[in-house]
Amino acid sequence: MEQGQQEYSPRIEDIKAAADRLKGIIRRTPLEYNHTYSEKYEADIYFKREDQQVVRSYKIRGAYNKMASLPIDQIQLGVVCASAGNHAQGVALSCFKLQAKGIIYMPTTTPAQKIKRVKTLGKEWVEVVLAGDTFDDANTEALQFCEENKLTFIPPFDDAKVIEGQGTVGIEIHEDLPDADFIFIPVGGGGLTAGLGTYLKELSPNTTLVGVEPAGAPAMYKSIKAGQLVTLDEIDKFVDGAAVQRVGELTFPVCEKALDDMLLVDEGKVCTKILELYNNEAIVAEPAGALSIAALEQYKDQIKGKKVVCVISGGNNDITRTEEIKERSLLHSGLKHYFIVRFPQRPGALKEFVNDILGPNDNIVLFEYAKKINRAKGPALVGIELKDQADFEPLLERMKAKNFFGEYVNKNHDLFAYLI
Repeated sequence: MEQGQQEYSPRIEDIKAAADRLKGIIRRTPLEYNHTYSEKYEADIYFKREDQQVVRSYKIRGAYNKMASLPIDQIQLGVVCASAGNHAQGVALSCFKLQAKGIIYMPTTTPAQKIKRVKTLGKEWVEVVLAGDTFDDANTEALQFCEENKLTFIPPFDDAKVIEGQGTVGIEIHEDLPDADFIFIPVGGGGLTAGLGTYLKELSPNTTLVGVEPAGAPAMYKSIKAGQLVTLDEIDKFVDGAAVQRVGELTFPVCEKALDDMLLVDEGKVCTKILELYNNEAIVAEPAGALSIAALEQYKDQIKGKKVVCVISGGNNDITRTEEIKERSLLHSGLKHYFIVRFPQRPGALKEFVNDILGPNDNIVLFEYAKKINRAKGPALVGIELKDQADFEPLLERMKAKNFFGEYVNKNHDLFAYLI
């Protein structure tokens, strides 16, 4: 444990007390048997559907438990939080339920529909303050406002009462499936994992707990590997519900002790699972909510014949992100490729490319002449979508054999970011 770090060990009785506070406030979300994934992995796969929670994520559990545990004079003064997502919604609804004034700081870049949702949940009890361009900016201003006005800050994960509230997910899983062999848990700051892990390790010690993080934000993974808290310099914020630069000081030692394994999943694979869940199961999962399911492939041999729970942590997916989700999925699956194509300066070169270079199932999805790429004549940025990953190498060979190949953009990260 790092110097100055607080020591905290959640207690089963406190998690049970949180469950009592939450009665009538939250939904007891279903633990659903899923036939599709059970057949695919030859296991009994269950989904813990926190996407069906009142605010479409588990965050209400921790937020309400924290606020309902405050002394009456403290709650009457009001609370403050900073969030652009699920935590803001959990605090907003808690304010309405407890009739407590809440000031919620959100970045100025927050989509209008998210701001509206927070105001709808909190009604007249909530004030939204837009501050800064990033979450860190909004969080800094929120903490400063708290200190100046002697109000209580409601943290998103690094707080005892928040952890205990999230731990009630574990109570429900254990009551519905006491003999679960594996539970896959999405990990962000660690609040859900710390609470759920504490409860399950005590009451079901033979259950294997597996944490799952996005590959672009491996804060818990690297901290566990290092044996101490690690702060990431940069993260991919796509899986916004689980993308943090530093996990909690309270949550880290608890998660380190509770987790049997910690996995990373590529953001593109997460996107593929989001689309699968929507198209095949009619489940709207946010990126963090699909993490647990995206990790199953890494454990396909271990889970065969076992009872497995995947926590779908939330379903607040922004519809405006659909195209990005499709793009990331296709790139990860090896079905979408971008090239700089150098068309020979002769009549019929484009026709030759279409007729002789492209395969029968290949489709051009982007075509832009881009002379600024370099000084050569006739370069174009071409995006090609394949039906089968196996078609890529033959396509590449034909392009090179006919002298159309310039550069493969997918592997050039700087060029990809600039052009795509």
